Amino acid sequence: MSQETAMRDPLVLAEGWQAEGRSVAIATVVETWGSAPRPVGSHLVIDADGNFEGSVSGGCVEGSVITEALEVLENGVPRMLEFGVADETAWRVGLSCGGRIRVYVERLG
Repeated sequence: MSQETAMRDPLVLAEGWQAEGRSVAIATVVETWGSAPRPVGSHLVIDADGNFEGSVSGGCVEGSVITEALEVLENGVPRMLEFGVADETAWRVGLSCGGRIRVYVERLG
């Protein structure tokens, strides 16, 4: 892996943030159905100041995931999030294409 690739890898970045003493949460796409913008295994890392890197979906889904991640950082309780066309929020969060995703959010360390 080149240094440039490593710098853009959310997991490498999360490790660096932890080494700096930051609290870090990671969101991981664990399941998709239908049309989904990011594949299973995609990551978004978030620190307690709301800085983030990576992607789990795009659109407003990421804003919701970041908000949930900040709560996970506060209380340490991981959570499973699901976004999709079956939810009344599908259009609002950007999954109007008919897909659904499940995202697991946990605090690292």
